[in-house]
Amino acid sequence: MYHGQTTGKGSSHCMQIYQQPPRLLIVHITLPSWADICSNLCEALQNFFSLACSLVGPSRMSLFSLYMVQNQHECILPFVQVKGNFARLQACISELRLLQREGCFRPQGTSLQLAVEDGLQQLRQYSRHVTTGTALTYTSLEITVLTSQPGKEVVKQLEEGLKDTDLVRVRRLQVVEITKGVLGCIDSASPVEEPSSDENSVLGTDIDLQTVDNDVVSMEMFFKAWLHNSGTDQEHVHLLLPSRCLSNISRAGDNPMCLKCDLQERLLSPSLLPGTAGGSLRMDDPKGDFITLYQMASQSSASRYKLRVIKALKSSGVCESLTYGLPFILRPTSCWQLDWDELETNQQHFHALCHSLLKREWLLLAKGEPPSRGHSLREAASTFYVILPSCSATLLVRAVATRELLLPSSFPLLPEDLPADSLRTVESMLDDLELEPTYNPLQVWSHLYPHLSSTFAKPQGQLHPSWESRGLRKQAGQLQINRVRARVTPLPMTPAPGRAPKMPAASKASSGVFFPPSAEEEEEMEEEECPSGP
Repeated sequence: MYHGQTTGKGSSHCMQIYQQPPRLLIVHITLPSWADICSNLCEALQNFFSLACSLVGPSRMSLFSLYMVQNQHECILPFVQVKGNFARLQACISELRLLQREGCFRPQGTSLQLAVEDGLQQLRQYSRHVTTGTALTYTSLEITVLTSQPGKEVVKQLEEGLKDTDLVRVRRLQVVEITKGVLGCIDSASPVEEPSSDENSVLGTDIDLQTVDNDVVSMEMFFKAWLHNSGTDQEHVHLLLPSRCLSNISRAGDNPMCLKCDLQERLLSPSLLPGTAGGSLRMDDPKGDFITLYQMASQSSASRYKLRVIKALKSSGVCESLTYGLPFILRPTSCWQLDWDELETNQQHFHALCHSLLKREWLLLAKGEPPSRGHSLREAASTFYVILPSCSATLLVRAVATRELLLPSSFPLLPEDLPADSLRTVESMLDDLELEPTYNPLQVWSHLYPHLSSTFAKPQGQLHPSWESRGLRKQAGQLQINRVRARVTPLPMTPAPGRAPKMPAASKASSGVFFPPSAEEEEEMEEEECPSGP
């Protein structure tokens, strides 16, 4: 299970959504632990990237790179764009599966440090080879060290090894310890003890310490957190409460109380995935659905999307058939631009609102107010939402129908006298059903992952005709993986005592990572093979 808080610093047709920074994953797992972890990690990565590469709309992840650290550091995948590169990512995962699982060695103390430094150097060199506008999005890096070693020891090792390294481009450095815990509910995640600020102040940046259980679902949920909009440059939504609403938490004259909130998805919309039940829906349909609001709330704007509370409702007074679209979650903002006193006051008021609504058994009805976009002769249609409190210190928001959307329906009352035979027959069938106290989505599998992976494998006009023609196929049951030139120069490695140095995948001559060549590289190779005319 994923235990920890993920804190940290895509666009509709006319807006741009916050994009996650480049991510470097360092797998720091020694033998013999790798034999127990390898299959779970590879399956979780395969499932995650089948989702991340399939999502319609702007890419939620920019660049991704993967290093393996055992007796030395090795670049399995240099930085690549995630979207549109499922074949490369899948080949990287296949390379992980082929790594040695048995044996023993003496790990070098500098290998982890060198992997971090090599990743930073790689990002700097990558940024030099892209356009200026694109390079601006690659100014910071999030580094995750996935380890089988005790997390606190790895944190101390990083602090000591990186104390003289320039980490100004590291937005977040995270150590995730893989444990042998029992799979539980994802909503019960709790942070583990993290190093104090005094311990990691030597680096000038905090090192987050978390744990994740050694099972596919837990690792998969950890990676899915990368799809969240976790930007902290601004709050996402302003929740406006009238001055006399819930007077026990508001004493501000006639001015509305403004709670500054961050918005988070509860689940992915099927309309964002190809071939699913909702895959034929437009991203912004129905009007007022989660996607539209999420895009509006995520954009960079001087004014924020507002939810203006207009009245309270009894919790039993809203028919479920009147809500539509995907729900989303509001949390107190963690925007770094607010001072500590304002953050603390905002959080206290938010928690007091949740507590008061639960106590009164109330819901709130709110009107959505998008940021102003200049003068328009047409009045924009409004979307209304119901806001539900939760004991988890969050608010659940769902779009609710208005008069214009409502269709006539008849709801006749059940007859009081029903035939006894019908009652016995139906009740007997119901008694045969297995009764569960709650619905656990982790126990329901729709086969979506293999479906998404198969969509990338289907030939669509042969994506790599010249590659295929060269006969690079599976032979003798082993995956034959083409190699291309590395785009960066890795740091030198310290060879293990008494051994010849093993060159990392990113530094081997004329090769850097195992995946099919891009179209441009194929053209270059074909030009080199074909003699030029007179």
